[in-house]
Amino acid sequence: QVQLAESGGGLVQTGGSLRLSCAASGRTFSAYTIGWFRQAPGKEREFVARIINGGTTPYYADSVKGRFTISRDNAKNMVYLQMNSLKPEDTAVYYCAARLGPVYATRDNAYPYWGQGTQVTVSS
Repeated sequence: QVQLAESGGGLVQTGGSLRLSCAASGRTFSAYTIGWFRQAPGKEREFVARIINGGTTPYYADSVKGRFTISRDNAKNMVYLQMNSLKPEDTAVYYCAARLGPVYATRDNAYPYWGQGTQVTVSS
């Protein structure tokens, strides 16, 4: 089992940047695929990015491709989401999620472990 905690959210202007962090517990963190999801008010939770347990071949939603970068540091049990060129439509609560093994799914119900979320607000 793994426990997750997000941080790094905040208020930023359009075009600005934020780096979200996801801290994980557990000695087998490197064995987990980590995904980032977000949920805006009144909308369903949506996939943002994921990085499989091998750390290669990150995958992004089309809406963030070229602006967001997911990375992981297994030695520190951390996953990061660097968000650049932020837009008002990026405003949401951002969650990191985990599943043991290589996971290529982008639906949220494929991930059993979730953090509490961190708010990102992009002002226009």
